Amino acid sequence: MSAERGAHGSVDGGSRRVLRRSPVEVTPPVALLVDVVLVVVFAAVGRASHEEGNPVLGALATAWPFLVGTLLGWAVVRVSRRQWPLGVSPGVTVWVATVLVGMVLRQATGSGTALSFVVVASVVLAVFLLGWRAVIGLLGRRSGRASRAEA
Repeated sequence: MSAERGAHGSVDGGSRRVLRRSPVEVTPPVALLVDVVLVVVFAAVGRASHEEGNPVLGALATAWPFLVGTLLGWAVVRVSRRQWPLGVSPGVTVWVATVLVGMVLRQATGSGTALSFVVVASVVLAVFLLGWRAVIGLLGRRSGRASRAEA
């Protein structure tokens, strides 16, 4: 397995990619946790905006298809790119898998997949799943420029 180095960090032994040159170090387990939490937040906010039943169970019932998609997206990136989906580019795969698999599973289980829901879910999940990656990437670039300026 080859080690990859890029603007978003380095590979440690080819098995663990860590974002460096950023004030915040993001490891794969932390990144996965962030993705999972954001998908659950998406579901919880959606449920709350419709004032539907038990907020915890309702959020989990709404979130599970999307969480399956998120995990599948992570697996696809890990296997196909031999990296963790920590940057925006591999994050796009996670986002697309989250929305696509989430909607397919919702449809298969008789849950709603109205066009308006698909659009809102796609936009919100893009902001959530790609947004944190973009912010970390920008922080890393700024930190890198600052350290070069100090040298």
